[in-house]
Amino acid sequence: FLNFKIILGKNGVPVAENFRLEQSTVTDAIQTGQVRVRTLYLSVDPYMRCRMNEDTGSDYLVPWQLSEVADGGGIGIVEESKHNNLAKGDFVTSFNWPWQTVAILDGSLLQKLVPQLVNGRLSYFLGAAGITGLTALLGVREKGHVAVGANQTMVVSGAAGACGSLAGQIGRLEGCSRVVGIAGTDEKCTVLVQEMGFDAAINYKKGNVAEQLRELCPEGVDVYFDNVGGDISDTVISQMNQNSHIILCGQISQYNKDVPYPPPLPPDIEKIRKERNITRERFLVLNYMDKQEASILQLCQWIQEGKLKVRETVVEGLANIGAAFQSMMNGGNIGKQIVLVSN
Repeated sequence: FLNFKIILGKNGVPVAENFRLEQSTVTDAIQTGQVRVRTLYLSVDPYMRCRMNEDTGSDYLVPWQLSEVADGGGIGIVEESKHNNLAKGDFVTSFNWPWQTVAILDGSLLQKLVPQLVNGRLSYFLGAAGITGLTALLGVREKGHVAVGANQTMVVSGAAGACGSLAGQIGRLEGCSRVVGIAGTDEKCTVLVQEMGFDAAINYKKGNVAEQLRELCPEGVDVYFDNVGGDISDTVISQMNQNSHIILCGQISQYNKDVPYPPPLPPDIEKIRKERNITRERFLVLNYMDKQEASILQLCQWIQEGKLKVRETVVEGLANIGAAFQSMMNGGNIGKQIVLVSN
């Protein structure tokens, strides 16, 4: 089988030389409680950048070890089972799936999937019907304080990414009257408005973001789903209303820098935040796992009803997972970045 290893971890921008593809042999014998799986899909996500450092900056993320097989969200099919609850042909997933084509895994650490819940689109369980969708839904519900009829305006940065593209739609479904996205290309902005139902989208690489925000959010910003941090977030926060809320989902613009998480705001922006009583609390989806099952079912229902539109950017072949990770970190994806390992 093929596996993908990390060979260098340091601050800075990830490059191709950080990864190595190797060929290995997997044992024929599996032990009681284990399953042999063939990998179908792997996920690459921004949080993985933190795992490339010895200090991940987080107590729930362990660093990838040099010259060890990398891991992350994955989906596969059971080819042989010695686990009571899993049979050959079952589709299974794990948040710690090794980046290899074939693996022997502890069956108790795997979750069985029901393809019908996502209209047969198994990869959705890594995105819209997985941790990504949970992060968007629970972020809006737990930290956004969205209320039907409250005439709230939501702004989403990194809006064409895996989480942002869902968060804006969920904000609308939960009751926001206006949703504006910020993304990095005209194509992304078009997708947000024409496919995802955003009211408007700003290409932050063109024109003055502050001016465009004032024009598109004339009554200010009530909810900000923050995926990026940095200058864009400072601009949005400066236009937020009294008693408004920041959903602190990610800070991708800061992940290649040696700064604490969440990064502190510049003094003038922090002054605005305090004066306007804007909440900015760290949000971690793992703290709400008691709500996981009901939330996943809600996401699946919206997908089945066509209320939640899902976009994926798919790269084929385990050999290309490093390039897919680099591309995702540079905004090369629309929606969820997925690696198709085998059909």
